Amino acid sequence: MKLSTQPYKGTRDFYPEDMRIRQWMFGKWRKVVECFGYEEYDGPILEPLELFAAKTSEEIVNDQSFNFEDRGGRKVIMRPEMTPTVSRMVAAKRQELGYPLRLYSIPNCFRYERQQRGRLREFWQLNVDLFGVEGIAADMENILIVDALMKEFCATNDMYEIRINSRLLLNKRIKDPVVGLKTNVADVIRALDSYDKQDRDTIIKNLSEFVENPEKLLTLLENDGPSDEVKKVQVALEKLGIKVKPTETLARGFDYYTDIVFEVFDKDPENNRSMFGGGRYDGLVGQFGVEPVPTVGFGVGDVTFKNFLETHNLLPKLENSTDLVVVLIGDVYQESQELIAELRDQGINASVDMTDRKLDKKIKSAAKQGVKYALFVGEKELDTSVYVLRDLEKGEEQKLGVKEIAKTIKG
Repeated sequence: MKLSTQPYKGTRDFYPEDMRIRQWMFGKWRKVVECFGYEEYDGPILEPLELFAAKTSEEIVNDQSFNFEDRGGRKVIMRPEMTPTVSRMVAAKRQELGYPLRLYSIPNCFRYERQQRGRLREFWQLNVDLFGVEGIAADMENILIVDALMKEFCATNDMYEIRINSRLLLNKRIKDPVVGLKTNVADVIRALDSYDKQDRDTIIKNLSEFVENPEKLLTLLENDGPSDEVKKVQVALEKLGIKVKPTETLARGFDYYTDIVFEVFDKDPENNRSMFGGGRYDGLVGQFGVEPVPTVGFGVGDVTFKNFLETHNLLPKLENSTDLVVVLIGDVYQESQELIAELRDQGINASVDMTDRKLDKKIKSAAKQGVKYALFVGEKELDTSVYVLRDLEKGEEQKLGVKEIAKTIKG
């Protein structure tokens, strides 16, 4: 049987050129959140299914997760997100941790859903969480970090929009008697979560399954204005030069949010969509049987964020991290090791072509890999300690000693 060369549907292969972008992006994420005092953590990919069944949305668990029964008869899930895990971890050491507690992670997560632009079945996600602060200062810090993240990637204010809302006020409006709630608030929240993705008639049709008067609900949301908490956050952030847009229809699909929620939207018509978001979820830690901890947090998916960078031409051309290929001429592999070690000691990333191919093929191979320099090493060069260094981009050559080679490459 001939095996397919394609990865599992909804996952990706990361060749070196793809890994350069991923590591560059993750490096900038780490730089920003660490400058705000956040420390990195990680958790298991597999969790008990009940953890997510109790802490996240039914849709995620029932329809969009990879879950199965292990050999011990335990129901487990491949993490679709990180919030329940970090809440469990904080609850486990509730009394030992110092607050405010600032944590971040960049885990890979899994969701069994239809592949489309911005959504895959395996993805990486920056998660940033602040535990132990009740007031709006914590909500503000979330959004300050988000804005700093966007600026770190050279995004300008006309490229994106930060929208905020209050789940407390949203819940209150859903429960208004004139709306006629037929099921539960969570069902309505999930229906509203697609407000910006579907036309009004479709939204009304979806809401009618859960409320008697869907048009009345939309009227309340679209005309009654933001909550006092949202206004406070908006005013405070504007004093710091950050604009946010109160958006009363903004829901966020997860059940655990308790008040301020926000999302970041790409304003480009070609990619006009929510990229990522978060909010306050004060109740999760307490559900593990310990004293509750006020918490805010957000997540940034690598797929939607990369789409944003591509849409706005913000992705750089990243070069191979290998500085030069040492091209051996003849059987001098053993004899060349001292030279190669000295180059590496001077900070040069050097690979070695020890194949018996012809010289021109070795040079073409190095150029194909995106390596800028080739160093030719044979018996003559080892005897004289003078080597030919070729710039593969310019086609220029120089005869240099070891220390001169390092200086030339490093500029």
